[in-house]
Amino acid sequence: MEIKYKKLHQLAQPPARANDSDAGFDLTAISLEYPSDGDSSLYVQARTGISFEIPKGYVGLVFPRSSISKTRHSLRNAVGVIDSGYRGEVMLRFSHDQTTTGYQQGDKIGQIVFIKLPKIEMLESENLSNSDRGQGGFGSTGR
Repeated sequence: MEIKYKKLHQLAQPPARANDSDAGFDLTAISLEYPSDGDSSLYVQARTGISFEIPKGYVGLVFPRSSISKTRHSLRNAVGVIDSGYRGEVMLRFSHDQTTTGYQQGDKIGQIVFIKLPKIEMLESENLSNSDRGQGGFGSTGR
C-alpha cells in the first residue's frame, strides 16, 4: 500500500521507520509553539510540517514514541486520530509545565500507524447478549 505525504515546510522530515519491522513511522518536530495567552503550562504544540493523503477505509493513529517516558510530557489526547478526509498538517499537543525539559526542533516526537478499518454497521437493540464480564467497569477485573 502507498500513502502520499506532502511536505508543508522546508524543515519537514519524511515520515520514516527506524527498522523495517516497526509498526509506526516517526514524526519529527519542525517547531514547538506555546499558547498565545502566555500560559505555557497548558501545552506545547509540535508541528511536523507534514500532511497525508490516507486512503478511504484507513485511519492514521498518532501515538507518542516510547522515549516520551524520559520526559514529563504526555500526549494531550492520548492517541490522535487522522481521518482519511483530513489533508491538514499533523500536529501533536503535549502536556507541559515550565519545569519540563522537553522536545526540541528536529526531535522525533511521535509516530503514526496506519490501520485498515472494518466496515461497521451500528444496530440499535433492546437486548445485548450476556458475557463473562457483564457490566463490570473500572477495576472490575482486579489489579
